[in-house]
Amino acid sequence: MASESSFDIVSKIEMQEVVNAIDQAMREITTRYDFRDTNTNIELKQEDHEIVITTTDDYKIKASEEVLRGKMIKRGVPLKALASEPAVQSGMNKMVMKIKIQEGIPQEKAKEIVKFIKEQNLKKIQASIQKDVIRVTAPKKDDLQAVMQAVKGHDFGIDTQFTNYR
Repeated sequence: MASESSFDIVSKIEMQEVVNAIDQAMREITTRYDFRDTNTNIELKQEDHEIVITTTDDYKIKASEEVLRGKMIKRGVPLKALASEPAVQSGMNKMVMKIKIQEGIPQEKAKEIVKFIKEQNLKKIQASIQKDVIRVTAPKKDDLQAVMQAVKGHDFGIDTQFTNYR
């Protein structure tokens, strides 16, 4: 009997690339004239999976976020993994914006992806949720490749990658 083939659908971020993008964004911000004397700071809080931008006003928050997102694109960090919260006033002359970094596939998105895979009407395809990973198995590799193409072509609102293809 033929063995089962499988692959995993994951949503992972290379945190070193996030660190590098933040470092590059801070270097650009410190040299820009419009950020002079603003004490603008972009900080990564890895344990909370968030980036915190602190500056003086709303314009500079938006400009800092734009610089950061540009650096993230250049470093290959998917922007779908970043969720910005509205900037809030924090004391006199200080604005704070938090950007959540989404790692792993949330349960509701995982259920949506599994439902989508089952709707493809491919025979003997099994999709199961394992914490923040979706494992897809089938007896034929051609069926798995068809699922990969279907998932790639559909926008679930999160960044997805395929790993452990066997």
